Amino acid sequence: MDSPKHLTRTLGLGLAIVLVLGNVIGSGIFKKVAPMAAELHSSGWILLCWLIGGLITMFGAISNAEIAGMLADTGGEYVYYKKIYNKFFSYLYGWSNFAAIKSAAVASIAYVFAESVQSLIHFSPVLSSLEQWNIFGIFYPFSGFNVKLIAIALIIILTWFNSLGLRSGARFSFIILLLVVTGILVIAVAGGTSGQANISNAFSFSTNGAGPVTFSAVFTAMLAAFWAYEGWNTIGFLGGEIKNANRNLPLSLIIGLFIVILLYLIANTAYLSVMSIPEMEAVNSAGNQVAAIEVVRSFWGEGGIIFISILILFSTLGCTHATILSNARTPFAMAREGLFFAPMAKINKHNVPGNALWYQCVWACLLVMSGSFDQLTDMLIFAAFIFYGATTLGVFILRKKMPDAKRPYKVWGYPVIPALFIIFCIGLIINTVYARTREAGIGLVLILIGIPFYWWFKRKKK
Repeated sequence: MDSPKHLTRTLGLGLAIVLVLGNVIGSGIFKKVAPMAAELHSSGWILLCWLIGGLITMFGAISNAEIAGMLADTGGEYVYYKKIYNKFFSYLYGWSNFAAIKSAAVASIAYVFAESVQSLIHFSPVLSSLEQWNIFGIFYPFSGFNVKLIAIALIIILTWFNSLGLRSGARFSFIILLLVVTGILVIAVAGGTSGQANISNAFSFSTNGAGPVTFSAVFTAMLAAFWAYEGWNTIGFLGGEIKNANRNLPLSLIIGLFIVILLYLIANTAYLSVMSIPEMEAVNSAGNQVAAIEVVRSFWGEGGIIFISILILFSTLGCTHATILSNARTPFAMAREGLFFAPMAKINKHNVPGNALWYQCVWACLLVMSGSFDQLTDMLIFAAFIFYGATTLGVFILRKKMPDAKRPYKVWGYPVIPALFIIFCIGLIINTVYARTREAGIGLVLILIGIPFYWWFKRKKK
């Protein structure tokens, strides 16, 4: 039986919003408050960074929404960039998305899932004698190898599940998301009303004698916040599978991200009400602890650890699943045009790009082996914001290039809002090069490796 030649439009607005939420709410809401505390030394500044990060992400989302409404199709920005710039830049985005951004996101979220499993079951160390073996002093493949094996197993299982069809995957995301949001709100209410809580502590701008908060520290802390917001744009990759995509795609972006911002502020206010900044900094220094677990431990004891660990399992399971589901559509679209590995262009009998899912699976598993959680997330955020800025610049370019094109949605606050977002992207990229040189370097290398492949694909196509 021949495989179908086209993807089908099966997702309505409700499931599209679910996938936005599912792609975003993962590990960041539980883990990233600790490294932010280590940078800022102030709970008030941490909440401000969550808010600013959310608003800046919303600026990017509403700018992206204008273009998504005009050009909605499978592949997201890969499709948009062909209209805005040229085929080469479009290809470079698709390559970067596969090599350094979304596949790294799959690896990172699966890593936190594995850490939560380890906290519940405590598997014995695997190949511990090779813990310090490294490549160039940067990559430690066997460090925490038992955790990495669990993460790899998760990626393989979810890739298989996503290869069985789109609607079943979207419904699975809805069930997981419902459990996660309920659990987060339960923790926020329980923590905020516990005997250990002091709401005023969450809004203190005192730095505990660490000196004033610097501009660079704010940018570096927001790398952590942006990881928690990462994934909002992946709904665009499913543009060819969303009903009435020109309307529903931008709506799902805006509604979904607004819900995420609100949820993050509620949860982090509860965390910072219960646990002091020095305690948060100690969690960060420990390296193998999750901030939300330590917060719940303080007011629910050991029994609470089981609850929060299971919640993190569900959250990271759902986010890994949604990211795997969405991201494979970009290399699929590229392969269909002869600009990626040819087998990835095939659609399986369940009407999804099965080969693209499995190629992505292999690369994500290699990324799990390559580094730590924070190394992966800082690298992918640096790479992602290069292209977020490029997409937003596209709003200005298409207003000139295609002034009469139908725009179901126009970005609010044009030209100020998109201009502010572009300026912020430039600032974040420069600061990451300065403050996280290794991670920025890894991201740039993975992006630039795509250039010789481009010429190879072009020659092969001819």
